Amino acid sequence: MRSRWSSILLMVLMCVSVVTWNVIQPLAGWSQSSVDRTAMADQLGSMSVIAQASSQKTFTVPPLPYAYDALNSYIDTQTMTIHHDKHHGAYVSKLNAAIAKYPSWEGKPVEELLTNLNKIPADIRTTVRNNGGGHANHTLFWESMAPKAGGVPKGEIATAINQTFGSFEKFKAAFKKAGVNQFGSGWAWLVLTKAGKLEVTSTPNQDSPLFEGNTPLLGNDVWEHAYYLKYQNRRADYLDAWWNVVNWDKVNTRYKEAQSP
Repeated sequence: MRSRWSSILLMVLMCVSVVTWNVIQPLAGWSQSSVDRTAMADQLGSMSVIAQASSQKTFTVPPLPYAYDALNSYIDTQTMTIHHDKHHGAYVSKLNAAIAKYPSWEGKPVEELLTNLNKIPADIRTTVRNNGGGHANHTLFWESMAPKAGGVPKGEIATAINQTFGSFEKFKAAFKKAGVNQFGSGWAWLVLTKAGKLEVTSTPNQDSPLFEGNTPLLGNDVWEHAYYLKYQNRRADYLDAWWNVVNWDKVNTRYKEAQSP
């Protein structure tokens, strides 16, 4: 909503500037050749920057990095559409509404909000926890998948998985167990802990590993809205199928970035 009003304000200011310019120019006896149009361009450019900065204070749902039907063999198009547009969209709307009450928190990355929950004003803390977590978790989730992906991990993350879990198959078994055993709604995760070790874990609802200071590398949404249209109550089948769309290149990049000082 704030982004839309910023755009409207920009257009109004531009129209007022143009009208004023057209009135003053003939009254002052200026010709187009004698007028320095750079000032006008600079003024309009400044307005654009102001509007853009204002709009950047709000969170937005990132577009999917692939088509809604790109993963259709494993996650159906209707689920992807509703999940991304409706569920993720609702988290973002509620997060923006909460943060708007406290301008000092506007414009901060969602990761900063989630790692400093104890500093968030008490009256919006639960809202930020639930909806900020939902926004961060889903943003990572969309990026963790890709068409023509799956297979086995490569690079540094592959080495780390083998060293930590013994093999890729043992890691998959541990991850599936975390997802299946998560009671009710939640997430299964591969994280890099504060101690610099890989760990499989799960969180309830929209809780994020960031709450504990851990870095999420890979997460699978085991809320029913993520799989029920295609898999009904067969969460284990969904977890098995999901490996076919995991973007291991992205996971490897996250792992390397998390290790950087």
